[in-house]
Amino acid sequence: MTAARGPSEAWVDFRAVKEAVSMEAILRYYQVPNLRRQHGQLQGRCPIHRGQRDDSFRASVSKNAFQCFACQAHGTVMDFVAAMEKCSLREAAFKLQPWFSPSVALPRRTATEGELVREKEGNPPLPFTLTGVDHSHSYLARRGIDRATAIEFGIGFYDRPGLMNGRIVIPIHNWRGELVAYAGRAVDGRIPKYKVPGGFHKSLELYNLHRAMATGSPTVIVVEGYFDCVRVHQADLPWVVALMGSSLSPEQESILVERFERVILMLDGDDAGRAATQTVRAKLLQNCEVLTLAVSDGAQPDPLSIAEVRNLLSAAMSTIQTGIEVTERRDVNRKQSR
Repeated sequence: MTAARGPSEAWVDFRAVKEAVSMEAILRYYQVPNLRRQHGQLQGRCPIHRGQRDDSFRASVSKNAFQCFACQAHGTVMDFVAAMEKCSLREAAFKLQPWFSPSVALPRRTATEGELVREKEGNPPLPFTLTGVDHSHSYLARRGIDRATAIEFGIGFYDRPGLMNGRIVIPIHNWRGELVAYAGRAVDGRIPKYKVPGGFHKSLELYNLHRAMATGSPTVIVVEGYFDCVRVHQADLPWVVALMGSSLSPEQESILVERFERVILMLDGDDAGRAATQTVRAKLLQNCEVLTLAVSDGAQPDPLSIAEVRNLLSAAMSTIQTGIEVTERRDVNRKQSR
């Protein structure tokens, strides 16, 4: 007989939880006092770090998300519960079920053994930070990365002893903003071109996710590589993440559909990128809206000029805005016809 799986071993439909439970309901449950409603937001003192400022905590009613500008906590209803209860997102989702049942139906299927192992292993935060990184290296200028952006992302040349010696180091953070790994890009033709430390599970992360989440955008741009991501960010489009490759893992898929309503795929214009676009699009369409951008044949976002990146994205954003307006008109017409 197979033993019954506990909450930590069952699959959680995070999207269903987010849709079923409102941020207002969560704040009422925790009896957060003295919240003021202003411009579609609830503002007040942060109940997570219990600060003294009465304007640091903001909860968006329309986006069903929160952010504290003092302690930097942010995210969805599940992130809020996880922070308040000091537990994982999965545990937070299961806590929500009895609180708001029967509106939240959680387990869809049991997780595979591989998924459970990956979740338990995770990518622990690094106990160190590399120092002496040169943010003004000529390689970065050749890739079109200005010094301010290099400093913001922590990217630069590392010439001290260690695994990343003689490479451009690229810090990788988890969704909380914790540093979990460095990737190293060769500048002199050595193999491998990119190096990551052994034991780092790339499939569990999306590069730049913590910055994209901080924007509060319901839309996210997905590219393949680190430098593609930085290029789009420099085009004043900070809600961008990178797969760190051309495939989408189940964990990355879950992250995208949990945290964003809409995905814009901007993968490379080569054969591999075109094939990946179709595969990734088919997976995501089951749970969210997906738009695809056609990068020129053989090209990738990284070498494009800032103007070219903006032009590509402006067309996509126009399509999104048109769709929103059409939906709103339909909703108005339905109400008027009743």
